[in-house]
Amino acid sequence: MSKSAFFFFLTLLFNCKSAILESTSTINKPTLYTVGDSTVKNGRGDGAGGLWGWGDFIGQFLDSTKISVENHALGGTSSRTYQNLGLWTAVNNKLKKGDYVLIQFGHNDNGPINDTIRARGTIKGIGNETEQIDNMITKKNEIVHSYGWYIEKIVKEAKAKGAIPVIMSPIPRNDWENGKVPRNNTSYGLWAKQIAERNNVTFIDLNDKMASKLELFGEEKVTGTYFYKRDHTHTSARGALMAASIIINELKKSTNSIKTYILANPQIALPKKKNFFLIGDSTMASNNNENAIGWGVLFPQYCDTTQVNIVNKARGGRSSRTFIYEGLWDAAKAEFTPGDIVFIQFGHNDAGNVDKKKYRGSLKGIGDETQEIVRDSLTEKEIVHTFGWYMKKMIRETKEKGATPIVLSLTPRNEWPAGKVERRTDTYIKWAREASEAENALYIDVAELIATKYESLGKEKIKSFFPKDHTHTGLEGATFTALTIAEILNESKEMGLRSFIEIKKQ
Repeated sequence: MSKSAFFFFLTLLFNCKSAILESTSTINKPTLYTVGDSTVKNGRGDGAGGLWGWGDFIGQFLDSTKISVENHALGGTSSRTYQNLGLWTAVNNKLKKGDYVLIQFGHNDNGPINDTIRARGTIKGIGNETEQIDNMITKKNEIVHSYGWYIEKIVKEAKAKGAIPVIMSPIPRNDWENGKVPRNNTSYGLWAKQIAERNNVTFIDLNDKMASKLELFGEEKVTGTYFYKRDHTHTSARGALMAASIIINELKKSTNSIKTYILANPQIALPKKKNFFLIGDSTMASNNNENAIGWGVLFPQYCDTTQVNIVNKARGGRSSRTFIYEGLWDAAKAEFTPGDIVFIQFGHNDAGNVDKKKYRGSLKGIGDETQEIVRDSLTEKEIVHTFGWYMKKMIRETKEKGATPIVLSLTPRNEWPAGKVERRTDTYIKWAREASEAENALYIDVAELIATKYESLGKEKIKSFFPKDHTHTGLEGATFTALTIAEILNESKEMGLRSFIEIKKQ
């Protein structure tokens, strides 16, 4: 055998040995399975609506090189329906010796045992009582058991496979009574504990531990940070992370072997916030003038800032043309990332001079007409385009960055010809809409909605909204506009941004 052939053989042997070792390691690598309801995995586990389950974060605390994590929870299920739907069977069929099963049910077990909506309730307690029904949904005869019976079935079947079950009491709801979060230690929390004790498996009183932690913050801090006002059952990312961290801390203190896979210094990452970029003029911008406040300054108070960053790039005195000409657009665009939302609103300054001082006027319409001008230096030339051309450029380039553009018509001025708020529906409002349609972008006619509200309040009331002039709002007017836009987003299914809006009830 030649020297080169010998070394080739050794290399081949080494690679084969490495592949075999890697394959063996993968086969022997345990898996942690989570089974439960939407508080363990909400929806598809992608944070839709800002809601997450603790099963989506538990893996960040574990050494992924030594243990795998699979979240098999499903929203809307009870301990009974999770098994009736075959979800537990699917997990059980995959179980091998040394795997772990984290179990949490209870939120949905209190529902009706038989109805035409869910039919997911279980008999209260841990006994062997049964109820025979003709299931109104499945149209099948069914023997319904107690909550404890269903939990114990999962525990025994997991143990039979050599897996290690862990039982959790259901997380608390964001309900408060006299500054305290009610516990479920006389119902599902108690029954979960009793089943754990009867089967000699680890029990974590997640309900009490999490409730105690929430009480340290108080209801006002908890609502909007760990839960949302609109939903007292499902957690935000921070709430889900809190639940996961409690589970991990309790496992560390237990005799359960899973603690050997817990990282000493886990690098925890919350989901990336979505950015809302605001691109526009002084009616949107922060202008350092209490009598000229843009609505974008007040807009963050109507957004869930645990999920979204509001980045106000609007600049006073700018038109669609000058925002691009001065490089403001390129600077903002450089920060856009896929999934961001970009609100674009111009028109107030586009009616200015095209070829005289300020040089901010754009050509009328949305066409491709141009006009070459010479600026003050007498040597610098500029090709001026139409208002619609500039708007379409921003829409296209936003999409190229993977972000979503939403065009807003300009805000109405405090002008009342013939007793009605002026609507420039034949110019910039029309052109903004046409530019949006041409580029297949979302569009909001802010002017019409606000003008209608102004008219319902009356001319005298609206005067207080405009302390400086007929274009710029003060604090009261800017707040009114910001709230109106937030309401539009909150009511629109098409925009898909409802989950990011938080409007406090007055």
